[in-house]
Amino acid sequence: MRNEMLWVIMLIVNFACILFAYKRYGRIGLFCWIPISVIIANIQVVLLVDIFGFGTTLGNIVYASGFLVTDILSENYGEEDAKKAVGIGFFSLISMTLIMQIAVAFAPTQVTEGMANYDAVKTIFSFMPRIVLAGLAAYGISQKHDVWAYAFWKRRFSGRKNIWIRNNLSTMTSQFLDNGVFTVLAFWGVFPTEVLWEIFWTTYIMKWVVAFFDTPFVYLAESLKNKGKISEIQLSKAA
Repeated sequence: MRNEMLWVIMLIVNFACILFAYKRYGRIGLFCWIPISVIIANIQVVLLVDIFGFGTTLGNIVYASGFLVTDILSENYGEEDAKKAVGIGFFSLISMTLIMQIAVAFAPTQVTEGMANYDAVKTIFSFMPRIVLAGLAAYGISQKHDVWAYAFWKRRFSGRKNIWIRNNLSTMTSQFLDNGVFTVLAFWGVFPTEVLWEIFWTTYIMKWVVAFFDTPFVYLAESLKNKGKISEIQLSKAA
């Protein structure tokens, strides 16, 4: 049960970090979390572990936390701020990919320790072009849908008591899209159909669980905002 306990701890730590960033820095803190989640998720995705009886990657939690951030922004500030967060995430993903592809193209030093460090980093960041494109497409489509869906359900299920409805409906459908787009673009023709279905459903179930448990944090963020306990950082405009 060690992996399961660590998975729960990681879930709590991720959500706690988001709330701390929000309470301390306001919406700027939420914007900052987006590139953090994108970069960490792309590092953790190479780590495969067995949790609750099936194999999965560790990047699911931190990747899914991006949906929590856009839902908080949609709830407390509106659709436009959530769209800005998606744009930041997309830019971060492209920038990291380009910069790290150049980095791993350098010729490493012949010192033994230097070679070992280089090989370790290259293992993480030497993405196949197909995987990179699949990730970019999945992120862009799913996050944009999440922002649109949250606003859509908010118009139909308004009020604080219905936050759980719009949060879960938007996030779970968006993650379904994310999984579908990524699985097809990244692995179609690489694995047999039954393996594709296994990859899709096991990964989606993990993200669904994360989406289910993030609902109380949307309520908490909304409560902190309404009680005036959020420290919004005011950025001065250039003259």
